Amino acid sequence: MQELTHYIGGAHVKGISGRFADIYNPATGEVQAKVPLANADEMAQAVEIASKAQVSWAAVNPQRRARVMMKFVDLLNRDMDKLAEALSREHGKTLPDAAGDVQRGLEVVEYCIGAPQLLKGEFTDAAGPGIDMYSMKQALGVCAGITPFNFPAMIPMWMFAPAIACGNAFILKPSERDPSVPLMLAELLEESGLPVGIIQVVNGDKEAVDAILDHDVIQSVGFVGSTPIAEYIYGRGCSNGKRVQCFGGAKNHMIIMPDADMDQAADALIGAGFGAAGERCMAISVAVPVGEETADRLVEKLVPRIEALKVGPYTSGKDVDYGPVVTAAAKANILNLVETGVAQGAELVVDGRNFNLQGYEDGFFVGPHLFDRVTTDMDIYQKEIFGPVLSCVRAKTYEEAIGYAMDHEYGNGTAIFTRDGDAARDFASRINVGMVGINVPIPVPLAYHTFGGWKKSMFGDLNQHGPDAFKFYTRTKTVTSRWPSGIKEGGEFNFKPME
Repeated sequence: MQELTHYIGGAHVKGISGRFADIYNPATGEVQAKVPLANADEMAQAVEIASKAQVSWAAVNPQRRARVMMKFVDLLNRDMDKLAEALSREHGKTLPDAAGDVQRGLEVVEYCIGAPQLLKGEFTDAAGPGIDMYSMKQALGVCAGITPFNFPAMIPMWMFAPAIACGNAFILKPSERDPSVPLMLAELLEESGLPVGIIQVVNGDKEAVDAILDHDVIQSVGFVGSTPIAEYIYGRGCSNGKRVQCFGGAKNHMIIMPDADMDQAADALIGAGFGAAGERCMAISVAVPVGEETADRLVEKLVPRIEALKVGPYTSGKDVDYGPVVTAAAKANILNLVETGVAQGAELVVDGRNFNLQGYEDGFFVGPHLFDRVTTDMDIYQKEIFGPVLSCVRAKTYEEAIGYAMDHEYGNGTAIFTRDGDAARDFASRINVGMVGINVPIPVPLAYHTFGGWKKSMFGDLNQHGPDAFKFYTRTKTVTSRWPSGIKEGGEFNFKPME
């Protein structure tokens, strides 16, 4: 039984709380390791080390900090296969999907190489007689990130890469379900030349989270996870005076217009709905065909594609479409919602409830499911299932279809498939959702744009990565300076406007 560690002060450190969480092999259901769960004292130790190291790191010029990011990119590419295998072993993703997880994080690191340009301030010459004004973007100090199980490489890099490039130290509290890759990333960062103490990985559960939220040295907190926890972290963090950004749940709709290429739409739904076993906040879980004929054609295309999906462990090869979900509890929750959908009257067109993989009977595999004629009052429509379940909600008109997405409490991502440019432009303009795809099923922006949902999918005013990240991880200081041209006698005691 492997016992994992924290990564504090440049070294792997055993936990002292006496509390551990099991790490499962999702394919077999076996416990393969245990991870320590930190207490407040362990978190405080990591923060103290980070705080001391951060002062000198912030004094390093942005160009030299960017060179650490450059080296980090090289090492990520060098160890891509190793990272992907470790990720798949704990999460259950297929190897290509795990490599994609690392790659999308790497792209944000590449963007952060531009820190010297992104951290430039503004300057006004001669704002008044002999007066210049300029602004500086300065590091916050010690920042923290609380990241989810479903992207154990990508989302930590979305947070710590810009934070560190801005001159901050970073405390990472990864998911206790798959913490090995975050620990490996910390090692690679220091191999890249990052000073000891700037990145700390502290494993834990709610006790560690509360320690982050209540520690007065930590200046900012980023979170990705469920909406109830996002609301909790946002409220508690803000009340403690921290800068907080929290990203919560999703229920992403894809509108299929009658003029859409139905094969293209069906293929897109298969990848977006069932990839990574549906454990993505940008997964398409609701298909909204417009018109009965469109719906019939779509379902006819979907059924054979879904029935042909290959489900298995990542060790079965690259032709596996998706693997197990992360825990037995996640599997039970998905199947319970499927039963609820049947009980509430949805038509289960593809039934994966009896899926069984020979040799992996104790694994957390869930067969693919397709519901048709789902209505908005059903639990499978209202709740985020986070599993390989696609729901088809039939709309009579375009206005009814767009209304489904706009009325839902979540607003993370959405898409429309159509050949009509006018419909696409109207959709993109009117929809109250943060990320929009036009004939693109998973509209995750590239690293130089920002990622963020609306409504109950996001709490805070700045998105992840892109320009917003450099705003989130810095404070702006404005300096007004005057250098008199000669010696002047006497003092001025009244406040005068600029001339």
